Amino acid sequence: MIIITGASGAIGLKLFEHYSSRSSDAIGIFNKNKRATFSEGNLFQLDISNYSKVESFINSINVKLENVCLINGAAITYDAFTHKSEPDKWAKIINVNLIGTYNMIRALLPVMREQEYGRIINLSSVVAQKGAIGTSSYAASKAGLWGLTKTVALENANKNILINSINLGYMEAGMTKRIPSELQRQIKDSIPLKKFGPISDIILSIDFLINSTYITGTSIDINGGLY
Repeated sequence: MIIITGASGAIGLKLFEHYSSRSSDAIGIFNKNKRATFSEGNLFQLDISNYSKVESFINSINVKLENVCLINGAAITYDAFTHKSEPDKWAKIINVNLIGTYNMIRALLPVMREQEYGRIINLSSVVAQKGAIGTSSYAASKAGLWGLTKTVALENANKNILINSINLGYMEAGMTKRIPSELQRQIKDSIPLKKFGPISDIILSIDFLINSTYITGTSIDINGGLY
């Protein structure tokens, strides 16, 4: 079973459409912005920043859970210079992007450990590696995923649970679309490959990590050479 969080986002929707076309037990989780293309039976609204709600949801589908692959793609952003940022809005990014990811992992780990199988893939960002003006909360939340990934990998390696991160650069979908066209051009000029990344490369990397048996606690960079 594949579970995808952030399934109403541009990237998450592409992932959900891809994996649901290959398997009837792929599940998409969203909180806002439901898309009309979703199959109702496999789409669930859930606030992943609330652990009690996450736990209740996982308990409600427990009988269906087998060989779970969790793709943590849920993320929101807040653009503000740090010295001008609003603390509540800043904290909300951490609550969704980092704590929400932890909540999903925490709720599913007991099932994975009992079955002695699990694959967890956290979608992080090049912004956490190189920084970007006005993204301190987003960058901090995505950098936090690296420490979470490495620790969970150590704690669960003996149970055949592998967890890794994919650090996304500027892709052809997702938050890149929110960037003004002139700034998009400047960003492309700064990328060695001079273009934004295709969603197909994300899918290739996810499939690689799902099928691997000896890769855990590490990251794959999909960024066109941007560091």
